[in-house]
Amino acid sequence: MLSIENLSYKYPDGHAAIKNINLTIENGESIALVGANGAGKSSLFKLIVGISDIGEGSINVDGVSVGKKTLKDIRRKIGMVFQNPDDQLFMTKVYDDIAFGPRNELLSDSEVEERVVGALEKLDIVHLRDRMPHRLSGGEKRVIAIASVLSMNPGIILFDEPTSFLDPKARRNVMETLGKLEMTKIIATHDLDMALDICDRVIVLHHGSVFADGSVKDILFNEALLLNCHLELPLCMQPCKTSEA
Repeated sequence: MLSIENLSYKYPDGHAAIKNINLTIENGESIALVGANGAGKSSLFKLIVGISDIGEGSINVDGVSVGKKTLKDIRRKIGMVFQNPDDQLFMTKVYDDIAFGPRNELLSDSEVEERVVGALEKLDIVHLRDRMPHRLSGGEKRVIAIASVLSMNPGIILFDEPTSFLDPKARRNVMETLGKLEMTKIIATHDLDMALDICDRVIVLHHGSVFADGSVKDILFNEALLLNCHLELPLCMQPCKTSEA
């Protein structure tokens, strides 16, 4: 379980990025974290994984408080897939990118192999095992980045805009990949159609605070609420526009 209590955070220039957030996220939930640019989504993710230091309040993961002394334990429990997979993939072979985390945990060669093969098979990408990441498509890179986090067996994975800048086929492939994952998923996204398809809960951030928190239908079908936060209805919910003769 992820518990966030009275969390606030200011940038060094004094700008308040996160304002008194309180959230409880249960094991196995699939959550869309939505909001306009600057709403605080990325700032919240950085606080959860310990990239940024908590200013006020607390974050607990399965009873372990996020802090400098607990980062190693926290990062075993929570993985993060960045928006740009090139920030996450840096080895010459796909296998080595996926094996990087387990090897850093000083696992045996057989355990590393088991972790890597398990992630490849889970995401149906065994055929990419010996490919060079920099020669893969954008969608393939996204899935490899997910596999590199999956190999660490986290209970929670944070996804930062996983479908951005993808063509329709690659987007659908990434969505199918996300749908296969049974652990807790928190997906920061502007893709509300994707959220409608694979998430069961939506948290709306607005100016660093939780503006709304509820079921997918309660949030994503509420046009007035979305407009208040500079968001629009999912495309599948928008009325068809017919051209005038």
